[in-house]
Amino acid sequence: QVQPVESGGGSVQAGGSLRLSCAVSSAIAPWTGWFRQTPGKKREGVATIHASTGNTYYTDSVKGRFTISRDNTNNTMYLQMNSLKPEDTGMYYCAASPGLGSWLPGADLTTVRIWGQGLQVTVSS
Repeated sequence: QVQPVESGGGSVQAGGSLRLSCAVSSAIAPWTGWFRQTPGKKREGVATIHASTGNTYYTDSVKGRFTISRDNTNNTMYLQMNSLKPEDTGMYYCAASPGLGSWLPGADLTTVRIWGQGLQVTVSS
């Protein structure tokens, strides 16, 4: 299967914005979204969107600041990140999974069908 193609990321000061993009087919799995990981911590779900219904889920710490969207005409998913905080720093991974549950705290990540290579996001104070 085709590996997701990620773009975006980088470094920004606290309060700034970044946008991540990921080309990933919903044919792999209907829920596509982003995880993030910092050294020494488990990878955690950040946001996800269902390719058909448009339903979304956000982890509590990003609600009101991040917006996930998807353009099915080109199989691309976007994560608009506003009001960034230093604690948002980490590697962000695009992923696709059959169920929303993959993004919930403590989820079994073996359910994820495919991962992107990861993008570094660094937010300085």
